[in-house]
Amino acid sequence: MPKTDIVLINPSNKKAMYGKLFESLAGIEPPLWIGLLAAFLRDKGFVVKIVDADAESFGAVETVEEVINHDPTLIVIGAIGANPSASSTPKMLGVRHILEILKEKNIKTKTLTYGIHPGALPERTLKEDNVDFVCCGEAFYPVFQLLTQLKTNESNSDWNIKGLCYLKDDKLVDNGWADVVESLDDLPFVAWDLLPMEKYRAHNWHCFGHINERSPYAIIYSSLGCPFNCHYCNIHGLYSGKPGIRFRSPKRVIEEVDYLVKQYQIKHLKILDELFVINQERMFAICDLLIERNYQLNIWAYARVDTVSKEVLEKLKKAGVNWLCYGIEAGSRDVRKGVSKGRFDQETVEKAITMTHDAGIHVIGNFMFGLPDDDLETMQETFQLAQKLNCEYVNFYSTMAYPGSPLYQDALERGLALPKSWVGFSQFSPETLPLPTKHLSAVEVLRFRDDAFNRYYSDSNYLDMIKEKFGQGTVDHVQQMLDYKLTRNILAD
Repeated sequence: MPKTDIVLINPSNKKAMYGKLFESLAGIEPPLWIGLLAAFLRDKGFVVKIVDADAESFGAVETVEEVINHDPTLIVIGAIGANPSASSTPKMLGVRHILEILKEKNIKTKTLTYGIHPGALPERTLKEDNVDFVCCGEAFYPVFQLLTQLKTNESNSDWNIKGLCYLKDDKLVDNGWADVVESLDDLPFVAWDLLPMEKYRAHNWHCFGHINERSPYAIIYSSLGCPFNCHYCNIHGLYSGKPGIRFRSPKRVIEEVDYLVKQYQIKHLKILDELFVINQERMFAICDLLIERNYQLNIWAYARVDTVSKEVLEKLKKAGVNWLCYGIEAGSRDVRKGVSKGRFDQETVEKAITMTHDAGIHVIGNFMFGLPDDDLETMQETFQLAQKLNCEYVNFYSTMAYPGSPLYQDALERGLALPKSWVGFSQFSPETLPLPTKHLSAVEVLRFRDDAFNRYYSDSNYLDMIKEKFGQGTVDHVQQMLDYKLTRNILAD
């Protein structure tokens, strides 16, 4: 067999990030970015392996053993997850453990990590985590060029590769942002054959009504990037550091859906795009191709309340989109304006949710507690709006200053307390430490968030709606979900 050129690792840090939630409630998502990078490099002629420690439930020791068995020229660890903006920083603990064990075993193979977090903090990552290289932005070209140099013995102490950061004499060498792949149709399909496809499962809510049938599951993307610049979000760090969006052609998107259905019998599908419902013409083209095929897929996607219409929603439903996720964030428009999310008012929110329900599409509402201008009254407004909308599922997030976001820089400048470990940026970790607001402490924010979660999911109006739409079995599941009590260190003091 030919020598393995590169091993790409999706590190596991589920227990620290999710506690007991990962055992049955959380989804297990294919690492799309790792699969894309693997396919890109394989197309260039390299021998590529993937170790999805997250899906395989490998600890750091098992992960390193798998890597050593392949004896690669380069080891790449992805600090990126299903929700790129929120999962990169919490993943760093898993990245660190792997690198520590590689060092303990005296493995001399060059290592690289990429993702929003290391790209935002390259010098700190290089110095704290014993990694040789950090990639800033998209990893395709930097990893290809680095691996080429390593394979052809052209390596030396100077690596003049855009997007690559490293230390020389303990000082940072920063080669800036990586170039992005301008034409997404030039990228191959994800290297699905290198992934343990039988291990992946949809989120619990994605399968309300058939909660025990969460596989086979996959992810597709039709665009990369986001044209907006919300202050709490760091998504631009995955690309060139600035707002922007690129599109795949509808033909290319549907070809990959065809492959997933025919090769892996996919039933549940997530559209990864930050905003699938932003370009109506191409969205309609993709939907029409899905409607032609009538695969009976259970699809979910992200949308904005100010980009949907009756016509759009009816088309999405016909195409198999059963769930849409809206970032509503706060009940107060003034609070939303404080983080550049004030383009719409409450009437727009309520109209969009009503239209979505009328089209037969279920709603995941994303809400945030602890935005900079929040006080107890405005957080209560947010909770009351969530109850009024009565979405089939809600995510209640505590506001975090993720590295790479404007909120992170603001927190540093103001000297605000941040989590002492990277896993403290996880929403469900015992070490979770949200941002304080101008009016509230982190303890007050987190206590309100956890109480709101329990109040929402135990409310009789909500449970009656769930029973009517999905049956008693889903009601029982929701009530069992409430039995998972989160450990919160700052609330235990």
